Amino acid sequence: MFAVALKAGPTPTYILSDLETSSQLELVSHRGGIATRWQVENQEILYFDEARFADPSLSVRGGIPILFPICGNLPNNEYQIDGQTYTLKQHGFARDLPWQTTNQSTTDAASLTLELESSDTTLAQYPFAFRLSFTFVLSGHRLELRQQFTNLSDRAMPFSTGLHPYFLVSDKRQLEFEIPSTQFQNHLTGQVEPFGGQFDVSQPEIDLAFQNLTATAATVTDRHLRRRITLSWSEAYTRLVFWTVQGKDYYCLEPWTGPRNAMNSGDSLLLVGPQQTLGTSVRMAVALL
Repeated sequence: MFAVALKAGPTPTYILSDLETSSQLELVSHRGGIATRWQVENQEILYFDEARFADPSLSVRGGIPILFPICGNLPNNEYQIDGQTYTLKQHGFARDLPWQTTNQSTTDAASLTLELESSDTTLAQYPFAFRLSFTFVLSGHRLELRQQFTNLSDRAMPFSTGLHPYFLVSDKRQLEFEIPSTQFQNHLTGQVEPFGGQFDVSQPEIDLAFQNLTATAATVTDRHLRRRITLSWSEAYTRLVFWTVQGKDYYCLEPWTGPRNAMNSGDSLLLVGPQQTLGTSVRMAVALL
């Protein structure tokens, strides 16, 4: 049995439930459409920093922030289109703006659709009229995000998009990775390095972008928490970023459609024609060991 409910309060939260598997997803639409909590058989899958979330001046650490219209940062937070300079902060604005709820269903799964439309605020940073429609679908141990990007402008719309899930971890030394790439670009050094299957988690910070992906899925097995997470994505996603910080109980495995600074370099930029829609998807599945 599936359910969708709204929990009122200072932070109104939508709760998607699969009652047969004791699985739940919590979404806060007015704060970037962020998924703040995901439980599978009453186990917490995501890390979430409640204190940072309570302060809107701070970036969110935790849950599943949405990245649009860029992934990563830009030099001096600037890019140019048609000779005009615009300013965008890291990961864009979608994760900070209020989204609207449009549809929900409990027929074959618990699902909720959130939409974000361009406004004077977004046009000052990104000169395109758009509508984003993200449908969160919860069923059993699986979570799917079905995404639609509609260009409402009269010219082609370039962008990158991604997700920034924070997965909860207790002992990073007991993580095992299967990532479909043999090399990564180290965001901290700028160097391209070979990947042998493991990370040195004693480092203060790890920030790596896997490219030249040979498949559309990756897995992380957590021997300590006894679960395996499989992340899969549609072919528009060309990068997989791994990020973690020493002393914090999270690791991030982030599907990106393009690299940092793609808005300036053009590298792997998605391009949607006027009045056209592009669809993508990302899926996450949890297996308890």
